[in-house]
Amino acid sequence: MNPSPAVKMPATHRYTSLAVFLLGALTLVVPSGYSLGAALLLGGGILLLCRWQLPSLTNNDKLLLIVMAVFSLVWMLRAWMDGQGLSGLDKPSRFLLAIPALLWVMTHPPRLGWMWAGLACGAIGSGSWAAWQKLVEGVSRAEGFTFVIQFGNLSMLMGVLCLAGLGWSLQQTNHRRWTGFLLFGALMGILGSLFSGSRGGWVGFPFILLVLYKGYGGFLSVRLKVVIGALILVAASAVYALPQTGVKARVSHAIEDVQGYVLEGDSHSSVGARFEMWRGAGQLIIEKPLIGWGDNGYERGLKALAEQGNVDSYVTRYGHAHNEFIDTFAKCGVIGLILLLALYLVPMRLFAKRFSDPNLQVRSIAVAGVLLPVAYMDFGLSQVFMAHNSGVMVFAFWLATLYGALRAYESAGAPR
Repeated sequence: MNPSPAVKMPATHRYTSLAVFLLGALTLVVPSGYSLGAALLLGGGILLLCRWQLPSLTNNDKLLLIVMAVFSLVWMLRAWMDGQGLSGLDKPSRFLLAIPALLWVMTHPPRLGWMWAGLACGAIGSGSWAAWQKLVEGVSRAEGFTFVIQFGNLSMLMGVLCLAGLGWSLQQTNHRRWTGFLLFGALMGILGSLFSGSRGGWVGFPFILLVLYKGYGGFLSVRLKVVIGALILVAASAVYALPQTGVKARVSHAIEDVQGYVLEGDSHSSVGARFEMWRGAGQLIIEKPLIGWGDNGYERGLKALAEQGNVDSYVTRYGHAHNEFIDTFAKCGVIGLILLLALYLVPMRLFAKRFSDPNLQVRSIAVAGVLLPVAYMDFGLSQVFMAHNSGVMVFAFWLATLYGALRAYESAGAPR
């Protein structure tokens, strides 16, 4: 199924390599940039299904595909029952469409250099654009072509995925150039997040570092661990202290918002509104814990609470609770919450099993695969990421890409 390292890579693998490169490189630098690479992978997957040239699947493979399919179908059923029409089927259908893409990548994996290069180019592009907007144009928060929170968090995601690729880069002949390239991509991706002021992506950074440590910590000496830890502390201090980054101001605003809500009940601030939405959603969850209210029902329920004086009417302008887990619980009940957790935790578990793989290129994919749901769980604490097309597309098709590549490169004959 896969060519040996000595054989020139077939056209199908080069096609996948290009698609995966574009999936990373164009994500935030052109409108809907994440769609082109995904469309190419989907096209390959449809061809695979038409020819019925499917790879053999393990029980773990089937489990992941079932989770993706059930999540998609249940969300589509919820949208149909909620009267959202065809527009409500759009976002959840992406997980169903990512399944043939996953099968294609598993059968015709990309060169990993193209995948890591695409992520690095995308992170460098988003960070550079954010720096231009922030430092040259003078905008308060860099946002690119998408909503500011989406832009910042996806820029952070690409940056940390570049860090996952360091294990792969160390095995390359020109490892210094690759390592420098990926480190620069990580730096720029994280800067893109900082210049966007999207605080939700910063909260989970310690957990991201923990994943990287679990994946690669065994290769580091004690001295090197101390040096890296010191560099991280110095960098964090510098980022906080420099006014150009805007980080100190955003943190100060968050503290003021919390104090305003706790002491004065101010729910018109960014953090205060979230607290009020979570409180209102909590009341709705108590009323319908099993199946939830649905999207339209949630909005009606929140407005009813406002009319009764149980929540501030200010928060009824928002269509979701600005927390992925609370919002899902309120709209889909405990069943929907379990499916959402499965979407994150099942692939996380499958990728984590490969953390002990002696092959660093396999381990690098596994680390990236764990970082993807960890980052999304972090983003979901303050934003409903799956309510946005960019959030759905990036997660679904990067999950397909990383898992398909992992399974392909586990086999001895996978292209190196």
